[in-house]
Amino acid sequence: MASPLIEFCEQANPRVLSEARRARFQNAKRVHRSFLAAAEKRALVWMAERTPGWINSDYLTLLGFGAQVMAGVSYGLARWNRHWLLAVIAFLALNWLGDSLDGTLARVRQRQRPRYGFYVDHMIDSFGALALMGGLALSGYMHPLLAIGLLIAFLLLSIQSYLATHTLGEFQLSFWSFGPTELRILLAVGNVALLYWPMIWRGHNRLFDVGGTIGLIGMGTMLVFFTARNTYRLYVEERI
Repeated sequence: MASPLIEFCEQANPRVLSEARRARFQNAKRVHRSFLAAAEKRALVWMAERTPGWINSDYLTLLGFGAQVMAGVSYGLARWNRHWLLAVIAFLALNWLGDSLDGTLARVRQRQRPRYGFYVDHMIDSFGALALMGGLALSGYMHPLLAIGLLIAFLLLSIQSYLATHTLGEFQLSFWSFGPTELRILLAVGNVALLYWPMIWRGHNRLFDVGGTIGLIGMGTMLVFFTARNTYRLYVEERI
């Protein structure tokens, strides 16, 4: 039996299909319980209320994406000059500004585009992660295979989050009190440490190899835990 949406597809007027898609899309509940979530929200609303009118959400999205790409480029250049690690910190700050403020600005101004924002933001996050991890892989401060492993773990966590958004109506912005902002801060602190202690344990191990391994184990554990939890929840809610 054909679904109502398919029946709309068969109609001559494409505006009807567009309206049907908008009606079917539901904004998911945002779940953000990171350490800095409350303070960050207040700061972002304060900045959004004072942002000049000529700056819109798309500009901020592009700023965040460009800054993340440049952070990856800076990691690559740090192979020859370690002071590029400081540039990474600056680009991470710009990435936070663009990536975090774009949605807040749209909500404060009542200029939200839920489907467009959801799709564009998360595709940009994926390409940005590719650029960042690619830069780390080329930097010489982390084994390339470990950087690839972190990228795969990030993408798998993202897929898990997007599927949960669709099936449970909840968009998880943080995992175990850690969100993107906390991860940026940890990475910035790691860059400062990297300037002075690129090798640890009597020079036998790279600092970012140790940190990356811990991060990979943590992300893998999160992936298994939340996948199992959501699977059980869906099984209970749709018990036959």
